[in-house]
Amino acid sequence: MANGTADKAPEPSAPESIRAFLEAPATDRASRLAKVLTDTAVLALTGMDAWERHIRKELWYAAAMVKRPWWIPTAEIGPLTWLHVCSGDGHVRERALRVLSGGAPNRFFFALVMRRLNDWVPQVRAAAREQLPGLAMRSDPDDVADVLWATLAHLASWGRMEPADRAVVEVMMSLEPVALRLKARILDASAGPVARILSQAGRFATFDDCLMEIAERAAQPSVRARAYRSQLEARMRWVVGRRQVWTDVKWCKSRYEALFDERPVPVGASFGQVVASAAGDSSPVVRWIAAEFLLTRWVDLGDQALPLAQRLAADRAPHVAARGRFALERLGGRGGALSGPG
Repeated sequence: MANGTADKAPEPSAPESIRAFLEAPATDRASRLAKVLTDTAVLALTGMDAWERHIRKELWYAAAMVKRPWWIPTAEIGPLTWLHVCSGDGHVRERALRVLSGGAPNRFFFALVMRRLNDWVPQVRAAAREQLPGLAMRSDPDDVADVLWATLAHLASWGRMEPADRAVVEVMMSLEPVALRLKARILDASAGPVARILSQAGRFATFDDCLMEIAERAAQPSVRARAYRSQLEARMRWVVGRRQVWTDVKWCKSRYEALFDERPVPVGASFGQVVASAAGDSSPVVRWIAAEFLLTRWVDLGDQALPLAQRLAADRAPHVAARGRFALERLGGRGGALSGPG
């Protein structure tokens, strides 16, 4: 979905149907449109860069085959279609976006419009901002949720987006049918970059009220850990990009480090309740989060600190148990008074 993701070769049937649709006379396009919609409806939302390049090439070939007077630009030939949002001409992309009506035929075409929020032409991004909220309301909520799911996984790589563009993403996420589908996916998905999706979704307030539910019910331990951490820190953090850091200029050695942004989030439960819930999780990844905050903020736990330390010290995961034993030492043993962190 994102620029820079691994491209996949277009499936065999869809390129032929797209080519036949674009090369057909205007009177025959309606009959060929059904084939295009059928072929593109089953496409995965990966390798969209390759698909855009392919559609752009087919648009160029179709326009080059039309005989026209030399003074008429190629871009002025034929009616605009959903495929023209991938045109190599920014003016055509902008005009194609502004004439869209109704809902998206399927998720593939909605994804093509969604990607225009990261277009290299500012006027095209502005047209996408104007069209997407209404388009999302008129489209199938499942299609919108599919595209947002694919977009959030790579949102940090969309470097051309402005605050107004991200506000459009928030508007689409806040639509109740779409939000419910995204929440269900976050809870039920057993594979994939769900933790990164939750982190990027944390840019917006859509899931603030259900973070504790996600922490307790999500299928992936990494997702539960991310939700617990956001509750314990009372903030959401997400990657906004990467920067190059030179480690040895003499030998031209460098590394890339992530750049983060954050915002505060409301916490529904008390700090002690959240830590206790994390300590009882089935995954050591989540229990390690509880042990971390037991060590760093045991004062905030009050009388809960010692029982939690004893519980974590007996944990079956060695790294969690090590933190629990260290917490016991900090707390003065099994029944002693609290000792300072030094």
